[in-house]
Amino acid sequence: MLTPKIPQLIPAQGIHWSTQRVVAVVTQISILIIAMILLSNVVITLGERRLQEDWAAQRYSELQAVGSLIADKVSFQQFRTQMFAKSELLNRYLNIPSEVRQLKLEQNWDVITSNIPELLDIALFDPQGKFKFSTTENFSHEPLPPALLGGSRNMGGNEIYTSALEFTPINGKLEPYMYQLAWLENPDQSIRGYLVTYNSMSRMLKSIKPAYSSTESPLLMLDTQGLLYAGAEKKPTIKRIPDTMGGSLKQTYPALWRKMAMSNFGQFHGDDATFVYLKVELATQYEARREYFLVSYVRNDDIAANFSEWRNILITVGIALTTLASLLILLSHFYRLEQRSRQYSAQLASRLFGLDGGCLIVNDTHRVISANEQAAHILSSPIDELKERSLQRILQLEDEQFEQVLSHLKEHSYWSSELADPDANAPKLRVVIKSETDNHFNPYLLVSFEDITVLKQTQHKAHLNELLNDNAVATALIQADGSLEMANGAFQSLMSITPEQQVNLIKLLNNDLGEQWSSICQQIMLQGQWQGKLLCEAPQLDNHCVQATLKGHLDNAGDIEYIVCTLERAIDKEPQAEQGNLKPHRSTILTNLRDLDNYFTSLSPFNRDSSSLVLMDITAEGMLSHMSDIGQLESRQKEVELHLLKGLPMPYQMSHWQLGKLIIILPNTSADNAHQFAVKSLNDLNDIGLGSGICMGIAAYQQGQSLELFLSNAEVALKRAKQIGEQNICQAFTRQS
Repeated sequence: MLTPKIPQLIPAQGIHWSTQRVVAVVTQISILIIAMILLSNVVITLGERRLQEDWAAQRYSELQAVGSLIADKVSFQQFRTQMFAKSELLNRYLNIPSEVRQLKLEQNWDVITSNIPELLDIALFDPQGKFKFSTTENFSHEPLPPALLGGSRNMGGNEIYTSALEFTPINGKLEPYMYQLAWLENPDQSIRGYLVTYNSMSRMLKSIKPAYSSTESPLLMLDTQGLLYAGAEKKPTIKRIPDTMGGSLKQTYPALWRKMAMSNFGQFHGDDATFVYLKVELATQYEARREYFLVSYVRNDDIAANFSEWRNILITVGIALTTLASLLILLSHFYRLEQRSRQYSAQLASRLFGLDGGCLIVNDTHRVISANEQAAHILSSPIDELKERSLQRILQLEDEQFEQVLSHLKEHSYWSSELADPDANAPKLRVVIKSETDNHFNPYLLVSFEDITVLKQTQHKAHLNELLNDNAVATALIQADGSLEMANGAFQSLMSITPEQQVNLIKLLNNDLGEQWSSICQQIMLQGQWQGKLLCEAPQLDNHCVQATLKGHLDNAGDIEYIVCTLERAIDKEPQAEQGNLKPHRSTILTNLRDLDNYFTSLSPFNRDSSSLVLMDITAEGMLSHMSDIGQLESRQKEVELHLLKGLPMPYQMSHWQLGKLIIILPNTSADNAHQFAVKSLNDLNDIGLGSGICMGIAAYQQGQSLELFLSNAEVALKRAKQIGEQNICQAFTRQS
């Protein structure tokens, strides 16, 4: 059933594709495509590999058949050679040699060789192994090897010797052949001669190959050294295969040869082709074994071509599945967006009059037809009294003003303003009117009220602060790094800057403020403010000197959030005569022994003679076991220094000694009072968790001592405090001699 399309009150009710959802859809479809591509590649690869395995299994069976046929043919050739050796014509010739009998024997051999293709030649040798005659002149007919002659031979009688494969040129081509030798013996086992038959291996394979496979299937024959003896009639269709007789597979394809040399049969999957090989034994005689490899291969491109039909089917199915899955993903997202849109519309309808703001619905006659409780509360009228009430009366507008509102709504469908109430204590309201139409195209007005009392109060306070800040004192608000946040007119006039300029107070004042800034910030964190005189190249100043007051405002973590800077003209004072050496402020931590010596020397004789020295070691147990602990120790030392400065009495002075060691000079303080100060300081540090591993050594000043000797006495006390282990504070040289 079709439902009419209901107009939307707000655009948020429609279907909106957010960036996050678009990214999710693109990601899901991308992952789906990648997964289908990977799955298709895996299936195609497995299919091609299965086709390769099927081909290899079939080809291996064929190689077994070929090997068996070759072995049978070699055995038959041995039998045939034995028959030739026992023929009547040969025996007659050997008994009574003559030219007539030799001619008849040669004619008989010609008939035999012409009818047997793989039989290349038949030759006869005398008892000394020298050539006598043969049917052809294709062989060199050199003397037979000495190992086959006379008593040195290991075979005889009816046995037939089969040689290894060799090459001979026939009609300009190398022909692989093997010869078989039969011993012609007398009844007393003396040698009458030798009969040799020459057989072509390539012709033998040609006669066998059509019986087991197609003529296009390659078949190679190699010896155990990797030399090619058959299969080079056509140029190989892949690289790394020898293309000439006698070529070495060991050199052209070492990986394949290593695999073949390690086993008698198997498969090898190369980059270009898949190989199947089988080692066959053609003859076994005394210590010699005639073993050869039969190798066949198929190109991977041929496998892929044979699998192309299935590949196309798989690709088509993969594309179809990917398309359907992508449509399913899009439909699921559309469904979720539609459900969310409907849910949002339902929530909007239920919450329209449950909002914190006031809402009114006004009909085309400008009468209120509905209102929520918040609107009644804001307008200080019951809901029943608001209904049928005129919008003009609610807004308290004159006729001309209301007509202007209606004309503005007619043109822009939107109007907003603030209600001006003469009563200062009355809430400040902002009114927004939108012109809408229902599903029957009837116009209505949606009126909302927003309480902006707090906003108005805030704006009023901001205006008052701006008026308060507009005074003759140069004031600026800066950040912790010195960046200028805002400044009043007096500050801008004094420094000759504009409100648009991004300046830094440290760079604005031409003195060494940058070097002092860290210590100034430290004092602001401790005392809340800092005062001092600064040099400034302002044209309004005669002496180029200002009195600066920096007051800090800290955040919850105790760090500086903002600093209020006020600059006043410095008052020139008459220079006073310096009395003695200047003493640093007691909140200053001296950084070297020379400054501490100056301070100690500047003390009055009474304060110096009755003074004590506390040497504090803040290195906790386990620290400095690694170079990375130095930063941890420095941070701990800084925290201890800041805490001690808060409670350090005015006359006392603190100084750095070594990493992890502090010196505190206590003028006009006895050893007992110094011990009490050390105990109190250690207890305070323990209360905040900083007292772990802290040891103190106390020494009293002896008359006439230098600061170095004074410090060495305190080091003795510190060593005792560390050795005792039970107490963290120890004294040395505290009694007067």
